[in-house]
Amino acid sequence: MPSPFVEIEVDNRVVKVTNPDRVYFPESGATKLDLVEYYLSVGPGIVNALFERPCMLHRFPKGLAGDKVHQKRLPAGAPDWVETVELFFPRWKRTADELCVTELGSVIWAVQMSTVEFHPWNSRRADTEQPDEWRIDLDPGPECDFATVQRVAHVAREVLDDLGAVGFPKTSGGSGLHIYVRIPPEHGFKAVRRAALAFAREVERRAPEDVTTAWWRKDRDPAHLFVDYNQNARDHTIAAAYSVRGFADARVSAPIRWDEVDAVTPHDFTIFTMPERFASIGDLHGDIDDHAFDIAPLLEWADRDEAEGAETPAELED
Repeated sequence: MPSPFVEIEVDNRVVKVTNPDRVYFPESGATKLDLVEYYLSVGPGIVNALFERPCMLHRFPKGLAGDKVHQKRLPAGAPDWVETVELFFPRWKRTADELCVTELGSVIWAVQMSTVEFHPWNSRRADTEQPDEWRIDLDPGPECDFATVQRVAHVAREVLDDLGAVGFPKTSGGSGLHIYVRIPPEHGFKAVRRAALAFAREVERRAPEDVTTAWWRKDRDPAHLFVDYNQNARDHTIAAAYSVRGFADARVSAPIRWDEVDAVTPHDFTIFTMPERFASIGDLHGDIDDHAFDIAPLLEWADRDEAEGAETPAELED
């Protein structure tokens, strides 16, 4: 007889996990409880990645075999200690209270509510309109191999080094790589996106055979990699560091060292391999807050590009 529930102690909280034996990942047989235990094993890392950020949840109430639910609003029934942040969405002229993680118990409660993926904003609740994280999304086209992603990652790092910025890479958990850069929360989303586009264009200049910044998908060579600067637009989110992804092999978006870029593949990091890795090396993004970069030079690049006739495409709504 399957267990109806188990109680999980998380610091000074107790979270009741119902249907712990429900299979979430049919390929391996991994269950809801396995997912809980994974997030417990990387607790400091996932909390650091989500800390005080509005967070959208990707929920799979029946496991990966069922439907996926994209949820901005906090699911009903949350304990009073689960914190939220209110956001306004101009498109719908409505507000939503999104999960705002301040402790590991909130993560585990969200998993109890069938959350597999955590997609945080790049701003924090102190001022949700001022991002403190610039996200570089290396997004390969349908005919672009991972070797190209790896090559472009090194070019991106070269540009970051020239700027004096410290980038923190991670696998996307899909087919690409992400690089995060901490920035002071002094600019709005439009300015950060504009800076991100200027950076993307510089990467394209240095690796034109691999990289595109073409706005429309139909205009991109499918063998090229798109540096997706639009991920810095308001209410655009990508999977957090340590977030599990909704793939059959239970892949994880995993922080990596720069000297690992050439050796890794996205399939290396799963809920089965990450606990031992985290126990051994800890959170590779743990000191990201100590390396804030002022985006002023990128905004100067944007001014230069626009003076030369480059356009900044309007944001696409998520």
